Amino acid sequence: MTESRRNFLRAFGAMTVGAAVAAPAAAAPAVAAPTTASNAGTAAPSPRWAMVVDVAKCIGCQSCTMSCIHENAVPEDSFRTIVSTYEVQEGGRTAMVMLPRLCNHCADAPCIPVCPVGATYQQADGIVVVDADRCVGCAYCVQACPYDARFINHHTGKADKCTFCAHRVEAGLMPACVETCVGGARIFGDLADPDSTVSKLVAKGDSKVLKPELGTRPHVFYLGLDDRLTGKVEGEPTLWRPRATESHA
Repeated sequence: MTESRRNFLRAFGAMTVGAAVAAPAAAAPAVAAPTTASNAGTAAPSPRWAMVVDVAKCIGCQSCTMSCIHENAVPEDSFRTIVSTYEVQEGGRTAMVMLPRLCNHCADAPCIPVCPVGATYQQADGIVVVDADRCVGCAYCVQACPYDARFINHHTGKADKCTFCAHRVEAGLMPACVETCVGGARIFGDLADPDSTVSKLVAKGDSKVLKPELGTRPHVFYLGLDDRLTGKVEGEPTLWRPRATESHA
C-alpha cells in the first residue's frame, strides 16, 4: 500500500532535530505476509507500518488526541494518544517540551504473551490489535505495557489502545492523528519500503525510541527527543486530560 499524497507533502522541508544525541534506534525487520498456495512466489511483502514523530514540530495543541477520541470513540478520561508536557532545565533556563505518546506497536510487544486468551496479537503489517470478542478485560496487557499505552475501556470492559487507525490504513488513509497534526509532527508510512518517508528518516540514524533498554523494538520513532525524556511515559505530567463534554438536553 502506498502512502497518501498528504504524507508526502508533510515530509517536505528540513526536519529539525534537537541537540541531544543518543544511540540510533534500530528498525525492526519487516514482517512478511503469510504465503499460501495461491500466492506463493507472487505475493508482495506486507508493509511494516511505523510512525516518526518530530518533537520540534509538536506544539502541544492536542488536536491529535481530540481527533483520535472522535475517530475511535475513546471514553472520557482515557486516551489512545496524548501529548505529555514536561519542563526541562538547561543551565539557568527552563524550557517546555512536548512528548506525543501512543502505542509503540513493538516488534517484541510485551503485551502479547501475557494475554491468557490470545486477544492481543500482531498483524502481518506490524500493527498490534485487540480482538474485543476474545478479550476478558483481565488487564494483564495493561500492566505489561511499559509505555502506559493501554487501558480498560470502561464502556466495553475490554482492553483498548491505539491501532494506528487500522481501519483507516486499510482504506488507504492516514491515521486520524496524522491527518489533523497542526505542525506536521507525525509522519506515518511503510518502514519496509526503502523509498517511504519514514524509512528514509529512520535510516538517517537520528531517531530515538522510548525505553530502548527494554529491547521491545518500538515502531514509533522520535526526532529531536531529549535523552532525559526517553523514559518519560507516565501520563501524570500532562497539562491537559481528555474529558467528555457534558451534554444538555
